Amino acid sequence: MIAQSPVSFVIVGAGGISRAYAQAFAQGLPFPLVGVADIRPDAARDVAAIAGARAFDCVDRMIAELQPTAAVVCTPPSTHPEICIRLMQRGVHVLCEKPLAISSGEALRMAETAERCHVLFSMGSKFRFTADVQKAREIIHAGTIGDIILFENTFAGFVDMSRRWNSQPEISGGGVLIDNGTHSVDILRYLLGTITELQVVEGRRIQNLPVEDTACLFARTASGATASIDLSWSMNKVSPSYISIYGSRGALFVGWKESRYRTADAADWTVFGGGYDKTAAFSSQLRNFAGAIRGTENLVVTPADAIASVAAIETAYAALRSERWHPVTDYLNPDARYRMRQAARLTADTN
Repeated sequence: MIAQSPVSFVIVGAGGISRAYAQAFAQGLPFPLVGVADIRPDAARDVAAIAGARAFDCVDRMIAELQPTAAVVCTPPSTHPEICIRLMQRGVHVLCEKPLAISSGEALRMAETAERCHVLFSMGSKFRFTADVQKAREIIHAGTIGDIILFENTFAGFVDMSRRWNSQPEISGGGVLIDNGTHSVDILRYLLGTITELQVVEGRRIQNLPVEDTACLFARTASGATASIDLSWSMNKVSPSYISIYGSRGALFVGWKESRYRTADAADWTVFGGGYDKTAAFSSQLRNFAGAIRGTENLVVTPADAIASVAAIETAYAALRSERWHPVTDYLNPDARYRMRQAARLTADTN
């Protein structure tokens, strides 16, 4: 569906991540945030005030009164299918925050509803919209550092998760693996392509949570690269770079404050980015989604990308339980799509 009238947005869910979206609107976008809904009226008002939007305690009433073009869903993962599908059925384009869903069957059901309702559907994945990550992709695909051999990523910092829904498996779907790891597997796919198999080892549990608070994920890609990903809520693994990539002709680092690469024959490093800018990434993501609604650009994160992210994390939990290598379902493969559709239908019938 291509929007013929001005694009407007609402936010569903007024937690921490919704504030980042509201700040992106507040700093100037060519389309407005008109409403924020949350069952907690005070939280909705706080987020709405950032961008001068209206606050609601009921999603249906917000949609009926404002008739928005698109919604950004920022609620916990277990609620995503119901909320997103209800919005799609009312003709609203949906940008859903990660983790998209707890199972690939649910993710597929959401994507198929969007297709049936002729609306756009995408997953929030801020690192694809980080300027340094986008530039790193260009450098890698140009062959500047040669054939990629090793990808390393670390998202590890101490956060007390004892009172947060992210550590309640019935709401979140798991622990740090689904929470931080969703970003990791999407970055890996974005930079190096399809993940073919992976293995996960859980670290020592420090916070006495019902879910994993530290995990190491190892993966292989179709291009032949290997990956090592460290995830933790219980340790600070301090490093100026959160992505390190080693190729046959050089190395590249994407950092929080600076990004750089050096080829094997160069004496000095080449700086190609000024670091991580969260608000700028959210702004870029919203611009892309609005552009796709208008029909002026393609989605950076397609429904296939979103489903592949969920499938990779689903596989990661199977690997965590068995501690052996597991093949990853490739959503772009027709046979895999068929199997996932069958699983989605079984899930829908059961519910």
